[in-house]
Amino acid sequence: MLTVRALALLFTLFLPLASFGSDHADPFSIEPEEQAANLTGLFFFPQGDQMIAILDVRRSLTAAPPYILEPYEFSINMDGHTKVTFDNSEDKARYGGTITNPEGIFPDISIKIRLNNDVTVREKTFKGLKNPENIKVYTGVRDDPFIFPRFFNVNVITMVLSIPKSSFSETQQNLLLWATSESIEDGKQFDHVGRSNRTQLGRFEILNTIPPSEHVAAIKKQAESIKKVQDFLQACLPPLANLNQLSGLLVRHYDYVPDVMVYTNQYEPGFPNGRRLTDDVALLTCNQGDCPLQENAFIDTKQWPRATVNDKPLLPEFPFLAEPWPARPQAPTPSCWPYIMQYIVVPGLILLALIIGLVIWWRRKCGCHHHHAHDEA
Repeated sequence: MLTVRALALLFTLFLPLASFGSDHADPFSIEPEEQAANLTGLFFFPQGDQMIAILDVRRSLTAAPPYILEPYEFSINMDGHTKVTFDNSEDKARYGGTITNPEGIFPDISIKIRLNNDVTVREKTFKGLKNPENIKVYTGVRDDPFIFPRFFNVNVITMVLSIPKSSFSETQQNLLLWATSESIEDGKQFDHVGRSNRTQLGRFEILNTIPPSEHVAAIKKQAESIKKVQDFLQACLPPLANLNQLSGLLVRHYDYVPDVMVYTNQYEPGFPNGRRLTDDVALLTCNQGDCPLQENAFIDTKQWPRATVNDKPLLPEFPFLAEPWPARPQAPTPSCWPYIMQYIVVPGLILLALIIGLVIWWRRKCGCHHHHAHDEA
């Protein structure tokens, strides 16, 4: 028999279905006033004597400023002390390398940016970088650079940094990178982005509010819960077990890795060694086992073949992202209430009215029989 615990686990398993963008669909559900805290993409690549770091936020943006940005702080974090090895071919292909001590990850370098609601810089701080006055910063609204049809013809809010290589330690070869958004009011972490096409998958939603040092432990705990559901499905409902395995929700043997971006100057740059704006992460992650993103690219559009470049030409120079699309009214967030009214509330009221009518009819019928029997007596 399916226990209450198994039912709860099953509900938890299938609730966060659907992945539809780099980190664009992550967190899965965001209130309108929180949209600006949603991290949509992290990029890191060399350009001449500079290292370029790009953090994009606010998915599917079409409206003009102002936005709700002032309640949040955005951070780009880099760990330069954790050892990364490159002799495991599978790890290198999937993650860019092998992280030897995930629990020891913490930021040696931290770039924090607060924005005004008009997307100008309110405050910025640089920790762990030499000569921060030489770091060039751009903030503004630009075309969303993500190679994915659902996010063509829309914009993002971007923070682009050009950091001199001389700002880093001369001996620095490897970096682990991740970005976060945090609430100014209570300091709580709202969102996380590390390696592209990771936390938006249902099984990694749990990583959005915790630091990378806690990621592996959280994934292990998630795996234990999901395995109980999967064991039940395999025994009782094999078709659903197959669906669960292919959906991107089942924890895999290669998942026990913190969600960070690996970058090393020892190999050619490009995903999963950092991320360039031209990297087709849908294809590259699918090649290593995570394919919902690529499948959704075909489902979302009638275009064939699948788009493998951005919808607007990128710029060859800073700030690299294409000019924004003209502002237009922001599409409202879809609401489930019309469907609840149509398929639950209205049928429920009709059913309730029928039940009440039947009860009244039955009571009257019984009352008439009672009176008739009394008269005969």
